[in-house]
Amino acid sequence: MAGHSQFKNIMYRKGAQDAKRAKQFAKLIREVTVAAKSGLPDADQNPRLRSAITAARAANMPKDNIDRAIKRVAGGDDAENFEEVRYEGYGPGGVAVIVEALTDNRNRTASEVRSAFVKHGGNLAETGAVSFMFEHVGMINYGADAGDADAVFEAALEAGADDVESGEGGHDIYCAPDDFAAVRDSLEAALGAPVQARLDWRPQNTVEVDEHQAETLMKMLDTLEDSDDVQRVAANFDISDEIMARLSA
Repeated sequence: MAGHSQFKNIMYRKGAQDAKRAKQFAKLIREVTVAAKSGLPDADQNPRLRSAITAARAANMPKDNIDRAIKRVAGGDDAENFEEVRYEGYGPGGVAVIVEALTDNRNRTASEVRSAFVKHGGNLAETGAVSFMFEHVGMINYGADAGDADAVFEAALEAGADDVESGEGGHDIYCAPDDFAAVRDSLEAALGAPVQARLDWRPQNTVEVDEHQAETLMKMLDTLEDSDDVQRVAANFDISDEIMARLSA
């Protein structure tokens, strides 16, 4: 299991995340709010907002919740101002980790993120310390029911995507950040709405970790993702199927 996608991290810990639906909804609404503020509060003319709405709907968020958040921004009633912040560092086993957050209190978020790293034997580094090990990409995820690997590959090729990874859990389609909106829209026309569509960090290489390191790393990622301010986490770990089976037992 390669740790290059927060979506895959969430699926691995699905049972725990189901119990945190309210927290997940709060993060999704925060992204909808920031996306609506970053451009027009109209999904047809704001690609980032369209992606945020797609993610919210994939999480079964009620449409009224999404609409209220957008209307607050459009009406100038939303007083919260969130800042986008990125943190970088190393986890157990020398695993490179990127944390993206939306925060209204930079000091609080930095303290929480630093604490998560230190508590689990990692260390927070300067911005840019590990991001060079990743590619910044557009990532569109479809479930296995979207089609077989060949059909999804053909759709991705037609859409102008750069790469496709298909497996039992579904399909991850990658493209350049500048092509993200066009590729996503083309795929949506061909395959329907994706499960996830966002800009993401894809590792150029992965680091294999042993069972002890893997257990501590999973705890660190859980702690980071449990923060209200953290939107997504990317890491370049690789855990064998045998170890993953023992950890999830």
